[in-house]
Amino acid sequence: MIIYPAIDLRAGRVVRLKEGDPERQTVFSDDPLATAQAWIEQGATWIHMVNLDGAFAATNDNGRILEVIAKLGVQVQFGGGLRQMADIERALGQGAARVVLGTVAIQQPEVVAEAVTRWGADRVCVALDARDGKITTHGWQQTANLPPAMVGQDMARRGVCHALYTDVSRDGGLQGVNVAATVALAQETGLRVIASGGVSSLEDIRQLAASGVVAGAVVGMALYEKRFTLAAALAVAGGEHAD
Repeated sequence: MIIYPAIDLRAGRVVRLKEGDPERQTVFSDDPLATAQAWIEQGATWIHMVNLDGAFAATNDNGRILEVIAKLGVQVQFGGGLRQMADIERALGQGAARVVLGTVAIQQPEVVAEAVTRWGADRVCVALDARDGKITTHGWQQTANLPPAMVGQDMARRGVCHALYTDVSRDGGLQGVNVAATVALAQETGLRVIASGGVSSLEDIRQLAASGVVAGAVVGMALYEKRFTLAAALAVAGGEHAD
């Protein structure tokens, strides 16, 4: 199971938002490059990067930061505000190994299918972010009356193989990841589901890995608040024991 340390970018700074609320922001660093280098030094092979400015329709696309970090030799999974083919093409051109598509997957699913056809299924991930069992869009600010499994099944039919599942109510709160919902989504859709939102302990990672169907986990606040080290998380994800 792959561990993706998270770098959420807003106005060029590394931040975390509680439950995706832009008014509940914590700034962890003014130097995203140094943050990425720290994760790489601890063993990261992937970084999950979110352009919050794009998700909230701000003008800053943080593309320059993506370009610099992608040149460090780490694979970057990049999302936030990618809502048309030109956005996807630009992010991949700036060095993203994989793009995460959320709002566009709900509003224009044909764009996701076109992206899969053009760049391959391994470079595309759909965000099945949900609050109270319903899909959220536009930086989690809006809700669609659709269950994640239904959308995931549709995406799978369109050639998608990777999905990111975030229980929005748990994101940034260190309440524990929603293991049951993540596992169920993977089983119901056949997608390679990456868990996100609320990872707070190594036990969360251990349970996700033990499921045998969860492909990865994005870890943010727990690492920034030093609940455990990235090295320990990587060990647990790989089936090793870590305290």
